[in-house]
Amino acid sequence: MKAPAFDYQKPRSLDAMFALMAAHGDEARLLAGGQTLLATLNMRLSEPALLIDITSIEALKGLAVRGDVLSIGALVTHSEIEASPLIAAHAPLLALAAPHIAHRAIRNRGTWGGSIAYADPAAEWPACLMALDGVVVARSAHGERRIPAREFFLDLYTTALTEGEIVAACELPLHRPDDVVGFCELARRHGDYAIIGLAMTARRTPQGLRGLRLSFLGVGATPWRAEAAEALFIDRPLTADAVDEMVAAVQSTIEPLPDLTNSASMKRHLAGVLTRRLLQQGL
Repeated sequence: MKAPAFDYQKPRSLDAMFALMAAHGDEARLLAGGQTLLATLNMRLSEPALLIDITSIEALKGLAVRGDVLSIGALVTHSEIEASPLIAAHAPLLALAAPHIAHRAIRNRGTWGGSIAYADPAAEWPACLMALDGVVVARSAHGERRIPAREFFLDLYTTALTEGEIVAACELPLHRPDDVVGFCELARRHGDYAIIGLAMTARRTPQGLRGLRLSFLGVGATPWRAEAAEALFIDRPLTADAVDEMVAAVQSTIEPLPDLTNSASMKRHLAGVLTRRLLQQGL
């Protein structure tokens, strides 16, 4: 199928973009990388009257260390994250996850902000943002606010953004020498949507891992933090002897949604497999 007819505007400032959004309301859609939007247009799942191309807005671009956080602009592409020395040094979890995202052509066009705003529960970046306990910087014509990742993803393709707001950037805590990160996902073929995936962060201590965060993708309507399992090890380190206990805690609390080819019980089993794999790698 072909996309329906629409008008096209390419503002060069946030003010111009917000003016177009206010004037056209629900009839407008923002175009960044377009890797999701263009597919929905061609399938007539979306029929906006106006596409607002935001790719020339400099305020939405760039990677930078600002104080004690790494800021990732909404228009930074997956490939830029994959190749960035700043990411490798300060957010290595993202460097591990990036090669799992689709194929090179899509990574060259798709954007960080688009993935976060679309909030696909099978996508890698939302799960990583949750594991890193990052913050979404939302902008509107009225100003800026910061939304913790754990409060941002509300439901399937639904976020805490309000009318007139966009994802302008995200802020991640800087990686420390004693931080441990891991990422793994299972897919039928490389580039396919993941059956299930897991992003892990922790802190290494002489007694073992502490501060564990386990963020799953592909199991529910939003990225899923295994908070009940994490809570078991808030006051004690995670050691090799405790891995079985952690795996059991994940499998007893996760409630995965089935998909066309994988049952809930299969995803529950695979959640345990990935948990064990990453914990053993980190110990």
